[in-house]
Amino acid sequence: MEKSYKEIMPQITTFMFDVDGVLTNGLVHISSTGELTRLMNTKDGYALKSAIDAGYNICIISGGQNEGVRSRLVGLGITDIYLGAHDKIIQFNKYVKEKNLTPEEILYMGDDIPDYPVMKLVGLATCPKDAVAEIQNASHYISHKKGGLGCVRDVIEQVLKVQGKWAGQFHAKYD
Repeated sequence: MEKSYKEIMPQITTFMFDVDGVLTNGLVHISSTGELTRLMNTKDGYALKSAIDAGYNICIISGGQNEGVRSRLVGLGITDIYLGAHDKIIQFNKYVKEKNLTPEEILYMGDDIPDYPVMKLVGLATCPKDAVAEIQNASHYISHKKGGLGCVRDVIEQVLKVQGKWAGQFHAKYD
């Protein structure tokens, strides 16, 4: 019998995320000068920073190459950012080897076909509510939040809560 996603969460040490459609809503605003801009959710940012502060690995693997995205992620303290990764499995394998990880300790969140090969390898495959059908079918968990609207916060918060590391669990000390 296959484990439920909640049974897998205690072994997660590493979060991997796609950008467009996961950390963003997948829409790209094109200015009159041709500049491409995206929106990211600050609640996702808080969760990413909380995971880093709690000692988790955070890895971003995206086919996109927007340096504004890199700047935002670096500002959150993320150092493992791989943009322009069109064959994500190559970067995944390299990262797993460099960090001496097992696939079972990795949560990956993707939303579209390029994410599928990595999702088939990790311990916990997840996606936003608005991911394409093939990715939803490959996921152990589908967030109730859409891409760019808190899906990253959802999965990080759940893992950290299961492991007793979510700062919100300790609100009583501030009351």
